[in-house]
Amino acid sequence: MKLLGQLLQIQSVSGDESSISAFILDFVFKRRTTWKVLPEIYSGEGFQECIVLKFGTPRTAVFAHMDTIGFTVRYDNQLVPIGGPDAESGDLLEGNDELGPIICPLKNIEGELYYDFPRAIQRGTNLSYKQNVRLDDEFIQAAYLDNRLGVYNALQLCEELEDGVIVFSTYEEHGGGSMPFLLKFIYEKWEIKQTLISDITWVTAGVRHHEGVAISLRDKYIPRKVFLNKIISLANESGIPFQLEVEGSGGSDGREVQFSPYPIDWCFIGAPEDYVHTPNEKVSLYDIDCMVRLYRYLMKYL
Repeated sequence: MKLLGQLLQIQSVSGDESSISAFILDFVFKRRTTWKVLPEIYSGEGFQECIVLKFGTPRTAVFAHMDTIGFTVRYDNQLVPIGGPDAESGDLLEGNDELGPIICPLKNIEGELYYDFPRAIQRGTNLSYKQNVRLDDEFIQAAYLDNRLGVYNALQLCEELEDGVIVFSTYEEHGGGSMPFLLKFIYEKWEIKQTLISDITWVTAGVRHHEGVAISLRDKYIPRKVFLNKIISLANESGIPFQLEVEGSGGSDGREVQFSPYPIDWCFIGAPEDYVHTPNEKVSLYDIDCMVRLYRYLMKYL
């Protein structure tokens, strides 16, 4: 879990993913010679902070968004949410402006958000939850498991992946934005028609801790049934524990796959978490293991 611990320490709210992107690129360049297949790397000019890794002869792409929720400093100690944080008074925030490091409590006054700091923080500064990673024999609890776990899963896949594309995207928590050009790139270059969304879902009445990774049959958006049937058939063959999720709200990078002009299928597959979009997101270690193993199986046989 060392890699996950490192990922959890990096601030990268939507629109400011340069630090996490640089970390991932550094990790890839250092580790790629130990992987089963040496990937082609696409990043930099034309990709903004996004990263595309191509292995062998790809049939399927995995998308993992690098950004998190957070807050932007406005005026008069005001904060504007980035994405949908479940903000409570007393939550500790951290960040940096030109005057130095910042650690301060958040105040939620009838839905209006403020920071409490001895000086004015420069306008436009991004703040995120102060990280506090807690790990025991059954669970990991921290801020930003959504979607550091999705990124962790994608990087774990790289070790053994023979054929496939791994894509690290941006802006997912705040309405998307990078997916259209990424989808255009992978479809026009390799005719990728199958995608898996490596992200984290919710613990609900029907999706629970310690019962395996969740395969989402739908959220606000509905994947194509033929593709879902193929995923579920392979999941059953794998013998890896999984749960089926059915929701009527929520979304992911899968939404932009569905809205794209390309005939690309998608399915969201991820471990369930409690305390979503708080500093205390909680995920079962067993479910994380199931997630990594199922992705490895699907990328081999899809």
